[in-house]
Amino acid sequence: MDKSFKINSRLGKLNILILFLILFTGFIEVKAQSDDEKMLKAIYDTSLLNGKSYKWLDHLSNQIGGRLSGSYNAEKAVKYTKDELEELGLDKVWLQPVMVPKWVRGAKEFAYIESAPGNTTTVPICALGGSVATPAGGLKAEVVEVQNFDELATLGREKIQGKIVFYNRPMQADLIQTFRAYGGCVDQRYKGAEKAIQYGAVGVLVRSVNLRLDDLPHTGSMSYGDTPVSKRIPAAAISTNGAELLSSMLKLDPTTQFFFAQHCKQLKDVESYNVIGEIRGSTYPNKIMVVGGHLDSWDLGDGAHDDGAGVVQSMEVLRLFKETGYKPKHTIRVVLFMNEENGLRGGKKYAKVAKEKGENHVFALESDAGGFTPRGFSFDCSQENFKKVESWRKLFKPYLIHFFEKGGSGADIGPLKGDNVLCGLRPDSQRYFDHHHAANDTFEHVNKRELELGAATMTSLVYLFDKYEVIQSKKLEK
Repeated sequence: MDKSFKINSRLGKLNILILFLILFTGFIEVKAQSDDEKMLKAIYDTSLLNGKSYKWLDHLSNQIGGRLSGSYNAEKAVKYTKDELEELGLDKVWLQPVMVPKWVRGAKEFAYIESAPGNTTTVPICALGGSVATPAGGLKAEVVEVQNFDELATLGREKIQGKIVFYNRPMQADLIQTFRAYGGCVDQRYKGAEKAIQYGAVGVLVRSVNLRLDDLPHTGSMSYGDTPVSKRIPAAAISTNGAELLSSMLKLDPTTQFFFAQHCKQLKDVESYNVIGEIRGSTYPNKIMVVGGHLDSWDLGDGAHDDGAGVVQSMEVLRLFKETGYKPKHTIRVVLFMNEENGLRGGKKYAKVAKEKGENHVFALESDAGGFTPRGFSFDCSQENFKKVESWRKLFKPYLIHFFEKGGSGADIGPLKGDNVLCGLRPDSQRYFDHHHAANDTFEHVNKRELELGAATMTSLVYLFDKYEVIQSKKLEK
């Protein structure tokens, strides 16, 4: 047998081996995909046919209500969610103490526009979270309308002193990503009073951060910066219809006056809790994957979308794993954060304790964008991990989940940022700001099916990252 024949024979055997390996690898990949498809179907089926998220939300919203940090309702929510997590038979459930601010609204606010002595039109307002009260008899002054802080500076103290500054910059309606529109105008709510004080203003009105025209004022957090308490001025949100009316009347008569009375008060900090439960990992117990939302809410509504939905969806992730019989390789931990709305102290405390304990958080997922139809996720992660995510698109396609983009994650999990994956659930956001921080953020505005789809979508992503693992730097792996 000649030499060339032997070489060709060996090459032929090698090619057959390579072909076999390719076919075998392909078979393994197809089987893995088939297994994942079955698991996702089991997750979605269980959530839609035997879910608990809607029942939990019903109780949080209708039996407890708005859960402002430091309030009695917030205490009730802590107890309720801890009890429900314990009912799931998790490996561990506990409370993590955290000091939170206690701001109270007091009696309902009242306001009117006065075009002439005795000629008044009432308009809906609400105090911004953290604001001081007006004088006991209320506050009445002329109004200066501005769009931004640059315009405020241009007018200067001469034209602002002794007046109420009215910030009337609306959300940018042509932005499809409504959170970008929100980010483009929320500075006037948060820093508006601090800036206006510098020019001698006696009060602040802020157009509600809302895309539609309605009679619902939207509250939210605000800051005075380093301004001494004695120099702080009252700040309130005015409904979008009220803002349109006030702006029109100021154009007709710049001497138009505005009256408002609010009775809010900042009290001493009080102790509250993050509520935490976990399923211990079977293979990597010291690698922690977090799902969470914030348990506190504003007080005007019952906080169903912001963020009762995120709370119950996160709880449901652990329940769905137990119901489907899936045993995670990593420790899966649900964290219900306290005080996202006016301080972020729960998120900061959780990250601080995790660092002190040397815990390795490889993944964190937050739901804090409402209980609407899920569209996908945004990821704060390495390109390597994002490529992994993109390979899972076909698994989510049957559930109409298509949005996978790099970007932000969530406020409460932000302090955990490191060599890990942080991501946020991204529901359809077109109606979110109709309810955000307003009196109509209530249970009847949450669709049961949409809420349950969101819970299943979160669980599916956690399952995939648990199975295929987060790519971490070697130095951080444990």
